[in-house]
Amino acid sequence: MAEQIQKKLQGEVKKYQKLQKDFSKCMTAGQTLEAQLTENNILKKELDLLDASNKVFKFIVPVLVAKDFEEAKGTVRKHLYYIGGEIKRYETQMKDLEKKAEEHRNVLTKLQQDFQKAQSKPAVKA
Repeated sequence: MAEQIQKKLQGEVKKYQKLQKDFSKCMTAGQTLEAQLTENNILKKELDLLDASNKVFKFIVPVLVAKDFEEAKGTVRKHLYYIGGEIKRYETQMKDLEKKAEEHRNVLTKLQQDFQKAQSKPAVKA
C-alpha cells in the first residue's frame, strides 16, 4: 500500500515540477513583454513630440532606414496593442498555472499524509 502511494506521490511531484517550469517560462516571457512595452511607450512619447515634417529612421543592423512618419506611428501603435494583448494572455495563463499548482499542492499534501499513515501501520503478514 505504501509503495503505491509513494509511486503516485512521485508522479504528482513530477507534474508539480513541470507546472513550476511552465510558470517560470511564462513569467520570463511576461517580463520580456513588459520590457518591450516600456520601450514602445518611450518610442511613442518621442514620436508624439514630432510632426510629419520630421524625418524618422529605423535602425536595421547596421543601417538606418528612412521611414514614413505616419507609418512609424502606426507601427508603434500596433506594437503597443499587440504587446498589451500578449501581456493579458500571459497574465491569464499565469493565473491558471497558479490555480493548478495550488490544486497539486493540495493533492501532494494529502498523498504525503496517506503515505505517512501507511508507513506507520504495521505490516500485516498473511
